[in-house]
Amino acid sequence: MTGITDFDQLRRAMAENSDQPEGPARNARAEELLAAAEKLSVPLAVIEALGHQLKVYNYSSEKDRMFVPFARLLRMWDERPEDFDEYETHSLHWVFKWVSAGMLDQPHIPLASVEKWLGEMEHRYRLAGHSERAVRSAEFSVAAHVGDRDRAERAYAAWLAADRDRMADCHACELHGQGAWQVECGRDAQALELWRPVLEGEYGCAHEPHTVLASSLRPLLRLGRLEEARAHHLRGFRLVRAMESMRGAYAAHVEFCALTGNEARGLELLAERPAYFTDTGHPRSGMEYLAVVALLMDRLGELGLGGQRVPGPAGRTWTAAELAAHARAEALELAGRFDRRNGTAHIGDRVRARMAQRPLVERLPLGVRTVRSAPPAPVAAPAGPQKSGAPGLAALLAEARRLSDTLQPHALEAWAAVARAAEGAELDARDRAELAEHEAMSQGPEGAGLFERAAGLYAEAGDPGEALAARARGAYVRALAGEVDAAAAAVAGLYDEVLALYAGQGTGARQTAAVLMSRARILMRRVYEGAEDTAPGMVSPGVLAEAEQAVREVLALVRGHAGGDVRLTARGAEARGMLATLAERGGDPVRAAELYQRAATDYVAAGLPWFAVEYEVQVAALSHRLGDPAGTERALRAALEHGGPHVEPTGRAQLHLQLAEVLGARGEAGEAAEHALEAAHWADEAGESGTLGAWARHQLGGLLLRRGRYAEAAEVLESALPDLSAETHGDGAVVQAQWWLGDCLSELGEHRAAAERRLQAAEIARHWPEQQDHATLAHLAAESLSNAGLLEEAERAYARAGDLWRALGNPQFLVRSLRARAWLALRGEDGAEGGRELMARAVRACEEALEAAGDPMARDQLAAELGHTHRQFGDLLARSVAEEAEDEVIQGAFEAALVQMDRAVAVFVSLGADGLDSRTGAQLAAAWLETDLGRPAEAAARARAVLTAYEDSPEDDEPARSRRTEARQILALPEVPSEG
Repeated sequence: MTGITDFDQLRRAMAENSDQPEGPARNARAEELLAAAEKLSVPLAVIEALGHQLKVYNYSSEKDRMFVPFARLLRMWDERPEDFDEYETHSLHWVFKWVSAGMLDQPHIPLASVEKWLGEMEHRYRLAGHSERAVRSAEFSVAAHVGDRDRAERAYAAWLAADRDRMADCHACELHGQGAWQVECGRDAQALELWRPVLEGEYGCAHEPHTVLASSLRPLLRLGRLEEARAHHLRGFRLVRAMESMRGAYAAHVEFCALTGNEARGLELLAERPAYFTDTGHPRSGMEYLAVVALLMDRLGELGLGGQRVPGPAGRTWTAAELAAHARAEALELAGRFDRRNGTAHIGDRVRARMAQRPLVERLPLGVRTVRSAPPAPVAAPAGPQKSGAPGLAALLAEARRLSDTLQPHALEAWAAVARAAEGAELDARDRAELAEHEAMSQGPEGAGLFERAAGLYAEAGDPGEALAARARGAYVRALAGEVDAAAAAVAGLYDEVLALYAGQGTGARQTAAVLMSRARILMRRVYEGAEDTAPGMVSPGVLAEAEQAVREVLALVRGHAGGDVRLTARGAEARGMLATLAERGGDPVRAAELYQRAATDYVAAGLPWFAVEYEVQVAALSHRLGDPAGTERALRAALEHGGPHVEPTGRAQLHLQLAEVLGARGEAGEAAEHALEAAHWADEAGESGTLGAWARHQLGGLLLRRGRYAEAAEVLESALPDLSAETHGDGAVVQAQWWLGDCLSELGEHRAAAERRLQAAEIARHWPEQQDHATLAHLAAESLSNAGLLEEAERAYARAGDLWRALGNPQFLVRSLRARAWLALRGEDGAEGGRELMARAVRACEEALEAAGDPMARDQLAAELGHTHRQFGDLLARSVAEEAEDEVIQGAFEAALVQMDRAVAVFVSLGADGLDSRTGAQLAAAWLETDLGRPAEAAARARAVLTAYEDSPEDDEPARSRRTEARQILALPEVPSEG
């Protein structure tokens, strides 16, 4: 079945299997390979196959199966140690640590057996001459697991005191264990400091920084370092998502979601790994996973979603409440097994504490697409008695009037509470009038009839001014419904009546201003309607003039009467906003911006900042039109500050997104990313994840990429792409997102995936009239394919890019594509001959372009490209001969390479100071060739020329320092003569 007939084939097959994803398929293949090894009658083959099997079991969900191959290996060692080579001898001792940890994680293995095995490990390590560091680390793990703090502290100190040797865990794994103990002891900050070298990439391994990122989540949340926690979640989850053996780390990410208001994302994580509910090979991580599942389900229950369908163990459907009960019972049953084995209550106490955690953050936006598990709670109406009755109703009326008189938010909700409390109660005409009027306001265009009813009640109550004001509001509602002319005619009569009444002191300024404002609003409707299909400045002058006169009458009335009357002050601010609109429609954006700003300032001064937001948004838009980014930024910041919680989620998302774009254009990628993150969050809150949210995530991904946060950017862009569409967002946005994602994946070393994204973007750009982006993406895709080892596909992509560069008249990138193809040829079937031919074509293409170039700057750029091409040609020639080739062949290749290096030097010399570093690099490469050709004097001369070139360079000039160091290395060679 395997087709393996010799040891080399077996080794290649094991190497191929090691590169496969973790899981049962890889494990099964390892079992096949062991069977094949046993047929070869080579003891070392069986030893290596057993080691391979043990390794894949350890890095899978079937960790419990590694004990059998290890026991067999140990027996083979005891019987015939001479069958083990140096590497397998090291490996046998190395996996003692895996086995000791693995026993601890299996509750059916008695603690006495674990302790006996620890002693066996210590004995064998001592015989082999190894340090006790790994032994003390293993002892610490046992003590910490059972809750023996004194022994754990002693073992921890001995672990750190012992010398590091070849048996010690890698630095990254050791630091993870040490930091985890600091967390256990309540020292979060110390843990994070210990983990810093792993998090910053100084140390790493197959499972790090994966587990450190997961373990850091709760400490960061507890310390209030929320941005880092968010980043660690996005980066860390990306690392563990595809690794079957990382259930414990995966559980930490589910837990993070439950503790940060991201319950919906937690459910998505559960759905991605259904086998984690039932895998039995590693009980300890299963217990940890089920504990956080219970935590997440309990959180859903607290949100009123206990009946929601959730992902769970296969075979049936689950509600959150059902899964909570199941997961809790399973986790506690496993914890009980561990505690019975250990003779302590430590594991059960930890599990119960984990399930009982409370959220550490109400909601931490992550940037990736998500929806709330439950809709946001509605804004509560003002508190008050719920039953009718004089005292309760009076209090509700007083509160509703206070909110209305001071124009506070939620006044309508307060009046609705009054209406509910007033059912069946006796109210006077004034009270009923106010209730009818506020009910009319809550109904929008449908409330015209209620305004008439309110007017009649005001008249019955002896307040003709308020009656006229109510009728005027009713007329405005008709205008909003499209009956502008009828509304204007109706309000004209009301206008005359109220002025006469006001002149005779039959009503006050507030009521009169209300009628005048309704009239101004109605006439402004004509302005808006007249501007719908015309550009600014095209509205009829007569319409503008009539509306302006009405607005100025409002201003004239309130100017002398506002005083401390918030309503009259608000009328004045609104009137200035109308004048701003008229200025904008009349073609004067500068004046419009000034008036909008004055209106906003008036609202803020009156203690009504939420009304300023609309005008500050207008100021931002006009500032943007006028090319004033600083003014745009100020206005948007003010709108966010003044709107606070009173702006609807969609509006908040738009404000944050606009500010992100302004800041991003100014180069402030950090703060811009914060606002893009907020924009994505509020778009999700508004139910616009697929539209506004996708655009916000698109922007956020690009900003994170600019900051070098590639893993986070990739997560965000992958989340955005399913919602980005050419129809809604434009195909340019889709291409840009794919392009950015390809860049992220390339930086993360995921070259095949990067190539796929770049090719997808190139396919869209292929249809654009301008082909620059198409060519660039094809070139980038070729680079990714090459880095992924897909040589044939890379060759085709580079050839396609070269054709596009030629058609675009871009000789520099044409030459680069040819050079890249030359190196691919050297690695592929075409070999040295194909590589030399393509590199020669690159030289010719560059020389032809240089000859045709007229612009001095273009000539310098092409000259530099030619120099680099000669340099690479030389490198390719030198590498094109095999070490086992005949001396004459090697010498010929090196001589030809030296010719290309000299040509490169000559070209770089023509560039003067701009070509210095490139010139000296080529000179040093030529010097090394001279040494290979047995010409030490010539090599020394070239090295000294480089030292001379940098005689006056400062010490902090990194290229100069590097070149000088390399030149001195050449001069220090034994065969190279010293100067003089």
